[in-house]
Amino acid sequence: MTILSEKNAKELLTKVLKYSKADEIECNLDGSIGGNIRYARNTVSTAGEESDLVLAVQSTFGKKTGTATINEFDDASLEKVVRRSEELAKLAPENAEHMPLFGPQKYSPSKTYFESTANVTPENRAQAAEDSIVPSKKNKLVAAGFLEEFVTFSAIINNKGLFAYNKSTDVDFSVTIRTEDGKGSGWVTRNFSDYSLLDTAKASSIAIQKSKGSVDAKAMEPGKYTVILEPAASVGLLGNMVRNFAQRGADEGRSFLSYKLKEGEDAEKAPKNKLGQKMFDERVNIYTDPSHPIAPAAPFSGDGYPRNRTDWIKNGTVVNMPNSPYWAKKTGVAYVPRGGNIIMDGGNESLEEMIKNTRRGILVTRLWYIRSLDPQTLLYTGLTRDGTFYIEDGKIKYPIKNFRFNESPIVMLNNIEALGKPERIDGNMIPPMKIRDFTFSSLSDAV
Repeated sequence: MTILSEKNAKELLTKVLKYSKADEIECNLDGSIGGNIRYARNTVSTAGEESDLVLAVQSTFGKKTGTATINEFDDASLEKVVRRSEELAKLAPENAEHMPLFGPQKYSPSKTYFESTANVTPENRAQAAEDSIVPSKKNKLVAAGFLEEFVTFSAIINNKGLFAYNKSTDVDFSVTIRTEDGKGSGWVTRNFSDYSLLDTAKASSIAIQKSKGSVDAKAMEPGKYTVILEPAASVGLLGNMVRNFAQRGADEGRSFLSYKLKEGEDAEKAPKNKLGQKMFDERVNIYTDPSHPIAPAAPFSGDGYPRNRTDWIKNGTVVNMPNSPYWAKKTGVAYVPRGGNIIMDGGNESLEEMIKNTRRGILVTRLWYIRSLDPQTLLYTGLTRDGTFYIEDGKIKYPIKNFRFNESPIVMLNNIEALGKPERIDGNMIPPMKIRDFTFSSLSDAV
């Protein structure tokens, strides 16, 4: 019962609405079913399947709202969760920023569901793990990986006529492959909606190559270097930046997008944020597109409002900021919901071609343990990991010890030398990037 069809989900939610005595009621029904397999030391350690179905009911009287959840679906339980949400609403304080629910909406098509992922079996997972373990063993390396796939659905209904439904699939694979003495490490990740695109053997071959190639890493002095960031090395910084794009934080002076008053400028007449300002290299184009063929997303946000293709940065200029219905009304602008993915335009070069076209630089496989240092400048710190290499005259010359970095994606996106072909990672499309003057602050002995 965990994955309901659109028809069955609407029938169940319509029944819930009939129990309501509130001024407004919104119901969210979310279900998932999935499986996983984990391996370590070249041996499968765990495998399993899971499923869940949860109903959340939000009732409102005036500006007082209460929410209750349940995972039982007989009639008595459905009425019980509605009554509980109403009881909580009557006890709640008034929300000064309460906004009325949306009425009926229209949604653009988005292909988020693939039968290939829905039909994955335990045997498929076991084979995928074996395809990664066997070549690791042959190379006298040690693999530890995780594969999981899910089918999920989300349905929203309210008493103002809105109904939204979306079903999606997702598969994630990652593996760390190390030398037996632990001195060399390689890592790779793959993420798709369509399981048929996953090739764990091919992916693992990359981690194997990096593991063998990262042995006896040499130390380099910290400083500013030209770097090639693979998508896994930049997605965290870009994701943090996009999450800090909110209009309200900028308007209230809490964001890197807050407008800085010039000397003598009238605060009442000056803009509150940097909307419309060019802040990045003109090659930077970042947008949301729920109908993207490789990295699709649900065509509606959590409140049921439609998501459409939305530019956030166009030719280096900030052209949109997500907000809330309340803040949109308060500031007299259109409501722009957050996107479900990040799509960044790139170039036509492959990663190998980018390396070939680099005279001197550093190749970074991925960044991890990223932490914020300064929200006003979006300065972050973190570490390289699982394969960092020195490039000279278009070739990887030798492995180098890992670095701690101190860098801002704002600076990074102003120091672009080249962009490669975008790849899907974590549900987004991110290109490899060649960046000049990337700041490494210290060395790390971790592999």
